[in-house]
Parts: sequence; structure tokens; C-alpha cells
Amino acid sequence: MIDDLLHQDIKEAVSRALEEDIRDGDITAQLIPAENKATATVITRESAVICGTAWVDEVFKQLDAAITLKWLVQDGDEVQPGQTLVELSGPARSLLTGERTALNFLQTLSGTATLSRQYAKLVEGTDIKILDTRKTIPGLRLAQKYAVKVGGCHNHRMGLYDAFLIKENHIAACGGITAAVTKAHDIAPGKPVEVEVENLDELQQALEAGTDIIMLDNFNPDQIREAITVNQGRAKLEVSGNLEANNLTSKAISGIDYLSSGSLTKHCRAVDLSMRVYLHADMV
Repeated sequence: MIDDLLHQDIKEAVSRALEEDIRDGDITAQLIPAENKATATVITRESAVICGTAWVDEVFKQLDAAITLKWLVQDGDEVQPGQTLVELSGPARSLLTGERTALNFLQTLSGTATLSRQYAKLVEGTDIKILDTRKTIPGLRLAQKYAVKVGGCHNHRMGLYDAFLIKENHIAACGGITAAVTKAHDIAPGKPVEVEVENLDELQQALEAGTDIIMLDNFNPDQIREAITVNQGRAKLEVSGNLEANNLTSKAISGIDYLSSGSLTKHCRAVDLSMRVYLHADMV
């Protein structure tokens, strides 16, 4: 699942993270003799879906090539409290220096994947796809969108460059839905055009303009059913607006193609992980 673009992003994100943490040296690690060797394990203290193994690998690859890692899980695995995720071995200083950066990536991306798995299970057995949004942690766009897919949900557009999403302010600035959609098709023929609508009148305008995807913003279940009837399969329909796990299924109505929620990436809670380091016996 990790393509060349994501692989490069991992290297750059890890490099930035190590730089902000270490700068001109880990002064606390210098308390430990440079020749000391150690082993370490990372465990989870709670149930989770694991994501971010490649980021951990990259942390220690950039930090110290002498460190070896043996993963006991892979991205997408569901784990239980107390379960060991990875075993590490190498210079004690480097293990301790890389600990927090590695765990930061692993716990954050696992948190995103865990929440995404929870959402994905809510629509199992339907044709509806749960989509993420651009409400990601700055600098971790590709990472979090990868984690969403690991959890079983799907990606909306990656950014402002790969698809149109015409919202209220765009519509007002362009002089209406029809004008906005027409101009979008002129600017970038072939790129998806999505329009956010707030009522059935705007839905009808978007359909007549030839919109590919229509986002029903904060529609209640009855309004969603009306929109499905009006649409008659002409455009893909996406439901959005304050979708949380506790209300998502009420809007998962047959005839809807997508449910999108910023919660997948902006409300995720980091998984509680712990790294335990053991100094080799001959070094004690």
C-alpha cells in the first residue's frame, strides 16, 4: 500500500521529526556509555488497529543503522492490551533517542486506523463508503490518509489540486452553482467536480449543471431520502456534516454512495503504547 510518493513522504516526515526532537544532540542519552547495547520491546496498553510500522522503521534507519527491528504485527492487525508489537536491538543510546519519535508516529497513525476501523464496521454489508476529509494534522496528510485506508475507510481528495469541491463561498464568488461548475469543467476537464448543497433547490441546480458528486450538507434522514428520489442515480451522493459514530448509521441510507467525516483524522486519539528498554547483562 506504500507507493513511491508515500515512501518519500515518510522519509521527509521522519527527518523533520528527528530534527525537531534532537537538534544538536540528545544530552540525556549521553549519560549512557556509548558502547552499551540494549534490547527493547514496544507493547500496546489497549486494543487497537496498528498502523505506522514503516515510520518506525524509518526513524531507526535514519538514526542508527546498527539497530535491528523484528515486527510481530503488521499494519492493519488488531491487537489487544499487553501485546508486543516489535522487538528492537542495538546501541542503548540510539534506542532511547528514537523512542519518542517512533512512538509518536505509531500511536498517532494507529489511533487514526483504529477509529477508521470502528467507522468502517458501522457500514459493513452496504455499498456505502466512509470517506475522510482534508482535516488532517499538518504535515501528516499522506500518513493519516494511509492510516484511514488501513482502518478500512476510503480517501476523499488528497488536496486542493486533484478534485473540485465547490462550497458556499465558491458558489457566491462565482455567481451561482451553474457558473461555478461550468468554469470548473473549463479549468480542468476530466477532474471530478463536487458541489456542496444545503437544500433540494441547490441539489437540482447542481444536477442540471452536470455535477459528478453532490455533497448533502447537514441533511437529516428525511431530506436525504428526498434527495435520493430527486437524484435518480444521476450523480454520486455524499452525506457530510457532523457525522460521528453515534449518528452515522442513521444517515447510511440506501442510495447514498459516500459518508464523509473529518472525525477520522481530527478526532483520533493516540493509542497508548509503551517502549521498554533492557540493558544487556554484560553492560549492567
